[in-house]
Amino acid sequence: MDGDVAKRLAIGLLLLRVSLGLVLMVWAFDKILNPGHGAAVLQGFYGLSGVGEQIVRTLGVVQGAIVVGFLLGVAKTWTYGAALVMHGITTLVSWSAYLQPLENILFFSAWPMLAGLVTLFLLRGEDRIAQIGARRRSAG
Repeated sequence: MDGDVAKRLAIGLLLLRVSLGLVLMVWAFDKILNPGHGAAVLQGFYGLSGVGEQIVRTLGVVQGAIVVGFLLGVAKTWTYGAALVMHGITTLVSWSAYLQPLENILFFSAWPMLAGLVTLFLLRGEDRIAQIGARRRSAG
């Protein structure tokens, strides 16, 4: 790959990782800081009633840890994959919102976000900027 194209690709992937990571982190913070809302989401979309606030907070902490790893580019196969699976499940369980598009416009932002996460996962080897624990490539 041409050096200029590789550099532009790496910058684009970094911007994608940071922007998607920020959205995922806000969702994790919502579970930690507003567990009642998280419990309502689990009941409304996943059919899980009676989930306690401490469980929701714990889910938020776990999600937040994964997202921090994602943002830092740590263990990319695992953290990028986990972010993709988490958001993929969220997107799919929201299927009923897509049946009334004009009443649920914001739900449709899940699809380009999902596409971005798939892109990052597929191109994780090219995502080389601002990451911890990255392997250096040999000069030859």
